[in-house]
Amino acid sequence: MTTNKSPDQRSSKSLFWAKVLSWAVVIIAIIATTQALPLKELAGDLLVAISVLGWWGYLAYFLLYILASVCFIPGSILTLGAGFLFGVVKGSLLVSVSSTAGAVAAFWVARHVARARIAEWIAKNPRFAAVDGAIAREGWKIVFMVRLSPLFPFIFLNYALGLTRISLRDYALASWLGMLPATLMYVYLGSLAQELSQLGIKNGARTPSEWFFYVAGLLATAAVTLYVTRLAKTALAEKI
Repeated sequence: MTTNKSPDQRSSKSLFWAKVLSWAVVIIAIIATTQALPLKELAGDLLVAISVLGWWGYLAYFLLYILASVCFIPGSILTLGAGFLFGVVKGSLLVSVSSTAGAVAAFWVARHVARARIAEWIAKNPRFAAVDGAIAREGWKIVFMVRLSPLFPFIFLNYALGLTRISLRDYALASWLGMLPATLMYVYLGSLAQELSQLGIKNGARTPSEWFFYVAGLLATAAVTLYVTRLAKTALAEKI
């Protein structure tokens, strides 16, 4: 049995997708702009400036990482730079705190800018509401697994997860734990560099730690895909 949607329903759905398309265009434009800019050179210059600030350098680095996270700027060069400037222990602690704060900041922006509009549309679709609710209940597991995966970019996850109903507490804790392995590896690699200009330049074969991280990440990718699929099927079955 089929039901015809009213003009208001069709108009509402069209408006929703128009907004989604508009946001997609904005995000693509931001990404294209960041890719066109000499970000590696700029990050290198900023790291040089931070290196002479003494204890103030920790605060400057913290604020820079948050800004980069919100502005869709990849933080890998900053993570490597922390290893070079502060060493493995201090660098790992600083990146762990900074990357989590940056992830929370981007999450907050997405939650307060777009979540209300997404929620309005989800409320009109029981199936999507069921899946959204399931993610809210089990979201910390999903966040933890996607943070382990190298296939899910850090900057995109921050905003995408802000559109779900997962709590800020679960998001922040799962993000912090899930990002730790990559943080330790990249900070360690940065500590091996002889100068800042070497950061991000790959020489030779991958180290055993890199291979371990990538294999573990791929396994996490497969796990989260299967888990989310099962979660969605269960939620929909309960709703039907």
